[in-house]
Amino acid sequence: MRIISGKLKGKQFHPGKGFRDRPTTDFAKEALFNILNNYFDFENVSVLDLFSGTGSISFEFASRGCPSVELVELNSKYVSVIEKSIRKMELEQISPYSGDAFSFIRNTPSSYDIIFADPPHSMERLEDIPGMVFEHGILNEGGWLILEHDKRYDFSTLPCFRETRRYGNVIFSVFEKG
Repeated sequence: MRIISGKLKGKQFHPGKGFRDRPTTDFAKEALFNILNNYFDFENVSVLDLFSGTGSISFEFASRGCPSVELVELNSKYVSVIEKSIRKMELEQISPYSGDAFSFIRNTPSSYDIIFADPPHSMERLEDIPGMVFEHGILNEGGWLILEHDKRYDFSTLPCFRETRRYGNVIFSVFEKG
């Protein structure tokens, strides 16, 4: 895997042996970050990456200058690999947490400008994520929640829904606070 843009553009990282999840495609990541670049000054945003898997999205935000990136991944083996990549690439602004994303949402005292969530598409509670984020007030005013999902889901009728973007089989539903 590689970082698409920013100070670490082209830098490769490896998710480790036995990685079975489906990382966000480079095509979809590039398209998403092109959109985000038009709405946010990366050097002034705080980011939360839920269900981070390889850490790829967090690495992209950090490479673009985000000063604070927190990531949450349930699989402790993935977190160990992410921590090694963080040290290797000297990305001190990334803080990884090993644990359940739903618990993190309920318990974090922090709030964020951008929350990216890429849960397993087969997850039973995937539909609960937008409501939980807004209920617990962890998204700053003007902030975006970006939820990656497959075609089985339609979030367009939910409060704060902004838009859907489709890139092949990757779909991003975007929610905006305020």
